[in-house]
Amino acid sequence: MNIKIQSIHFDADSKLESFIENKVGKLQQFYDSIIGAEVFLRLDKASNAENKISEIRLAIPGNDFFAKRQSSSFEAATDGAVEALRRQIKKHKEKLRGI
Repeated sequence: MNIKIQSIHFDADSKLESFIENKVGKLQQFYDSIIGAEVFLRLDKASNAENKISEIRLAIPGNDFFAKRQSSSFEAATDGAVEALRRQIKKHKEKLRGI
């Protein structure tokens, strides 16, 4: 699986990038046919503490899955988005099986 990480208006450090690659890479366990993933990291201009946004788009044959989460850290936002994608994959696989 090809994972592209784009940090918008800031530079993400290698520790954050490896964390994201590890988390998103684990989605391969749930669905083998994942082609690639695009991760967008943004800083919101809001003055509150939860100003870090993580958006993940998974490309699979015939579809795209998308999740967006906002939190006080990029790690927590990415965790939430990966969990949402995991649920979407599970639902998609149930549809394929006809459950």
